[in-house]
Amino acid sequence: MIQQTVVLIKPDGYQKKVVGQVIDRFERAGLSIIGLKLVQLTQEILDIWYAHHKGKPFYPSVCEQMMSTPVVAIVLEGEGAVEKVFGICGPTDPAEAPVGTIRKDFGVDKPHNVVHRSDSVEAAAKEIGLLFADGEIFKGV
Repeated sequence: MIQQTVVLIKPDGYQKKVVGQVIDRFERAGLSIIGLKLVQLTQEILDIWYAHHKGKPFYPSVCEQMMSTPVVAIVLEGEGAVEKVFGICGPTDPAEAPVGTIRKDFGVDKPHNVVHRSDSVEAAAKEIGLLFADGEIFKGV
């Protein structure tokens, strides 16, 4: 099934200058980039994005980190895109991620794991709506 999913190259990935290497992995896996831009996240966006973490002790530091630089927001499309992207990124904790995944190769710890990825088609739809206008998604290219 053709799916859309979102990847954010987080501030630590942006600062490490691994944006091209990260994008290359998705393209080599056969996924299509149908949306791509730099975005400066705001507290308002993060309050919706991370609503399930609001009130937890680590929430303020996560928000601070995610707003420290622009992020690279990517919408990917392809067969089984959500699961495919999970495999390319690896688990949240780089210490548990297999060698060859983005998080193992470039990540340091859970907060500094280089990428966010949508965990479901529904989450991707919500995230796309928060970051991209209708005219910024190019299906079927």
